[in-house]
Amino acid sequence: MTQDYRNWPRPLVLLKDRGDGRYDGEPITQREHGLQAAALAVQAGAPDSWVLAALLHDLGHLLSRSAQDATRRGIDLQHERSGANTLKHWFGPEVSEPVRLHVEAKRYLARDPEYKAALSAESQRSLKLQGGAMNAEEASQFEANPAAQAALALRKWDDEAKVEGLKVPSVASYVPLAQRLVIRD
Repeated sequence: MTQDYRNWPRPLVLLKDRGDGRYDGEPITQREHGLQAAALAVQAGAPDSWVLAALLHDLGHLLSRSAQDATRRGIDLQHERSGANTLKHWFGPEVSEPVRLHVEAKRYLARDPEYKAALSAESQRSLKLQGGAMNAEEASQFEANPAAQAALALRKWDDEAKVEGLKVPSVASYVPLAQRLVIRD
């Protein structure tokens, strides 16, 4: 049976169509990474907007044709910004802001040496390109952001969503949730 994608919000179609690429330096694909992050958000009882943000947090990688191995080439694509800019038009700030801030959340958490040491080699490499651990002023500004808690939760799921062969629900299972949250057709 062929799936009809015409009624899917475009960001989910992008995840389905372009998500087969390897998640740089990790043993999974971009789609598997997003699906694992979303499954962790569901498991945590997160609000629907946080679940969708977890699913689509790396959409910016899928929007760029030069994303493969970018960090290994010393390039920060600022995927969090391009992804958030796309998502805000579809789902509004409840979804796009945690996505926009998930790299800042990593920088915030990287102030803790134990957190930083536990990051995968690829996450440590990208952290350097993204500015490294925040200083005190940056951390204070981040803490004041209303979406900081959602971004920190998303960051946790992002860090954990790198398990090879893990069985999680498909992209199609998130379509009803996304359709409820969509703000435009």
